[in-house]
Amino acid sequence: MCSESDHLEPLVQETGLTTFAGGPFSQSQLDRRSQRPRRTCLDAAFWAAVTRYPPMRYWLMKSEPDVFSIDDLGRTRGKTTAWWGVRNYQARNFMRDQMQLGDQAFFYHSSCPQPGVIGIVQVCTLAYPDATQFDPTGEYYDPAATLRQPRWFNVDVKLVRKTRLLQIQQMRQHPELADMRVLQKGNRLSITPVEARHWKFVVKLLDKPPRN
Repeated sequence: MCSESDHLEPLVQETGLTTFAGGPFSQSQLDRRSQRPRRTCLDAAFWAAVTRYPPMRYWLMKSEPDVFSIDDLGRTRGKTTAWWGVRNYQARNFMRDQMQLGDQAFFYHSSCPQPGVIGIVQVCTLAYPDATQFDPTGEYYDPAATLRQPRWFNVDVKLVRKTRLLQIQQMRQHPELADMRVLQKGNRLSITPVEARHWKFVVKLLDKPPRN
């Protein structure tokens, strides 16, 4: 997973307001990038009111802690980072087509001895091209991707809070979560939608002290 962007570009939103979006590109590259507008989230509630976004959606986003952990996110400048490296089309489509500013997600540690929910993050940009697809020296390079026609996208997320670890085995013990997407047999998606009823139930579990 990801490191935060250090470069800024001004973008004029359809609201007529000017904001800034990060991305590791030169200005000439930015001019050739996808024309999809990218909004940043200084105040998600403000943007939701101005642009009349649909109601908040909820997500679960997996990251391997030995690659990028909840503590790594907490140490980043602004506690904000790009969620790069997604190479599954369905997970990409969730980010590109459905995520909106202000959406919240469970930060989930995966592929580790104790997988589970470990925090809550907020979506702070709309999807924009994942820079790692253009790096021929990197693990996530895609030779079919171009600046004019990128194949992979990411959003930026900001840490809301770190929580206690709620392991997947503990989640399976609750019938209220039986049909939660991440608990379904064979599910390996790194990003999945979370229904509001599941979100509320998991948040209650996270706020309870762990059983001895």
